[in-house]
Amino acid sequence: MKALVIVDMQYDFLPGGRLAVPNGEEIIDVINTIQKDYDLVVATQDWHPADHYSFISQHLGQNVYDTIMLQGLEQTLWPDHCVQGSPGADFVAELDTLKVAAIFRKGMDRHIDSYSGFFDNGHLQATGLAGYLHAKGVNEVHVCGLAADYCVFFTAMDSLQMGFETSILLDATRAIDPAKLAEKLALFRSKGGKVR
Repeated sequence: MKALVIVDMQYDFLPGGRLAVPNGEEIIDVINTIQKDYDLVVATQDWHPADHYSFISQHLGQNVYDTIMLQGLEQTLWPDHCVQGSPGADFVAELDTLKVAAIFRKGMDRHIDSYSGFFDNGHLQATGLAGYLHAKGVNEVHVCGLAADYCVFFTAMDSLQMGFETSILLDATRAIDPAKLAEKLALFRSKGGKVR
């Protein structure tokens, strides 16, 4: 069975949002169109408490996009985004969610970030996505959404680690930093992932 994982199609990641991905709005129609090709469609949702430690607001004297150590891991300091219950955390209205069978929220622990839809960044807590997909009989996962170089990439890498045949759908994702994306896609391919 083949599943589509739609990553973080939320207002804060679109133009005008707090952590806008350049041209992120371009993929909405693509994602809506391809959903019919999948046996199962699920989505992830960034869902941070207002005092999440990855937020620049929690670090006086630091600059946005600086890198610090958090829980023993490198952590980029992001603009405050996708705060639980805020309009920016909502799925974009134009996204067709009728086929979305389940939503997996991530980034809820204020002490550690969670780029992947499967685990937090330290692989300390699972979201339940892997178990859900296995229980549904999924063996192939395609990943789309925002942003290609962070949450899509890490979701796809964890999907490989969890034993799924995994692809990133390039037409249905956009990157924060396109220059870094090529390097990450090369790593993904080296681990057995496919880029379509």
